[in-house]
Amino acid sequence: MYEGHIMGFGGGFMWIFWILLIVAIVWAVKSIGGSGNPPANRKSALNILEERYARGEIDQQEFEQKRKDLQQN
Repeated sequence: MYEGHIMGFGGGFMWIFWILLIVAIVWAVKSIGGSGNPPANRKSALNILEERYARGEIDQQEFEQKRKDLQQN
C-alpha cells in the first residue's frame, strides 16, 4: 500500500515533466520558426514587377497597366 502511494506521487511529477517538455518543444519550434512577421528583405509586388520589366518579360504597356493597378490598391 505504501508503494502505491509513492507511485501515485511519482506519476504526478511525471505528468508535470511531460507537460513542461511539450511546452518547451512548442516554444523552441516557435522561436526557430520566427514571429510570423514577413522577413525584412521580402520584395514588394512593385519591385517584382520592375524586375520583370527590366528582364524583358513584360513590355512597357503591360508594366504601366500593372503598376497603375498596384498603386490603386
